[in-house]
Amino acid sequence: MVRIDFNRLRFLVIDDNAHMRRILRTLLHGFGAREVFEAEDGATGLEAFNHFVPDIVITDWAMPVFDGLELTQMIRQPGGNSNPYVAIIMLTGHSEKKRVTAARDAGVTEFLAKPISAKGLYNRIVNIVVNPRPFIRTRTYFGPDRRRSNSASYVGPERRKGGKSDLIKHSTLLEKVRTPS
Repeated sequence: MVRIDFNRLRFLVIDDNAHMRRILRTLLHGFGAREVFEAEDGATGLEAFNHFVPDIVITDWAMPVFDGLELTQMIRQPGGNSNPYVAIIMLTGHSEKKRVTAARDAGVTEFLAKPISAKGLYNRIVNIVVNPRPFIRTRTYFGPDRRRSNSASYVGPERRKGGKSDLIKHSTLLEKVRTPS
């Protein structure tokens, strides 16, 4: 089992609800994180993202100025900012399949439905660190591989949109946060 030193991770929490930001900050501090930055909407979130260079972004879907989906699309623009590979956890009170699919297609790393729990948030962060998904690029998509598993036994037609995909190597958070056991 891998022990994660949350003190080595930088978080950016973007939510227009001050109470939700406080809950998230409290949970992250409880996990051991010390660097937790906050923003109240998508525009200030993007500024904070470029300024603080977080390791993990936790963003609400519905916010003023531009929402979490638009923010994710801006972050995932290769060459548009310092870290298009950052892990993004999308929070929302709407967990219908079409929303999960839209968030996945925008490039979020993990999806977490409200009301959140400490265990749910912790599990998403650990999954990001311990089981990082590779990044891919197609003609129409750049972000974490939307396939959670690649079965060698699958024999059906190629379903990936955007043509051939290129696997992109990038550094992961595991070496940054691993503590000696």
